[in-house]
Amino acid sequence: MDRTRVRTGRRGMSRMGGWLRLHSDGARGGANHQGRTMKYMLLMMAPTGGWAKFGTLPPEDIRAHISFMKKLNADLTSAGELVDAQGLAFPNQAKIVTAKAGGGPAVSDGPFPESKEFLAGYWIIDVESPERAYAIAAKASTCPGPGGKPLNMPIEVREVMSGPPVDAP
Repeated sequence: MDRTRVRTGRRGMSRMGGWLRLHSDGARGGANHQGRTMKYMLLMMAPTGGWAKFGTLPPEDIRAHISFMKKLNADLTSAGELVDAQGLAFPNQAKIVTAKAGGGPAVSDGPFPESKEFLAGYWIIDVESPERAYAIAAKASTCPGPGGKPLNMPIEVREVMSGPPVDAP
């Protein structure tokens, strides 16, 4: 049995068809600062009002944007650096969930209306250095927008922790 995946019993929950990918089931090994690869999450942030306009762009601009993202993902896959990448639903479809006093879910609309940005999508990459993660984030930031001009969207880069930091006591 493949111990890097667990059958969830749910069908259609992801592209993995009901399989849950465990932490070690990525492009390469886990995060380590001693010469091995490190996993990073790249978070694409979008201005709250900006994505409402996205659907009003000319079809060729939307196609160019989607083609850019597909090529970026294909290049990362070919290099063995892509673990996962997903675009997320618009913020008006997001929910904030907390636990009620008994453990049940308390669900409210989210993100907060005063938010200036929202999470539009993410990549999880497995690379040799932080500098490589930054280079990939910079490339993703240049995805085309109206008229093919680079959007230069902010991409937050965060290391995926597999345990305590290497320099922890």
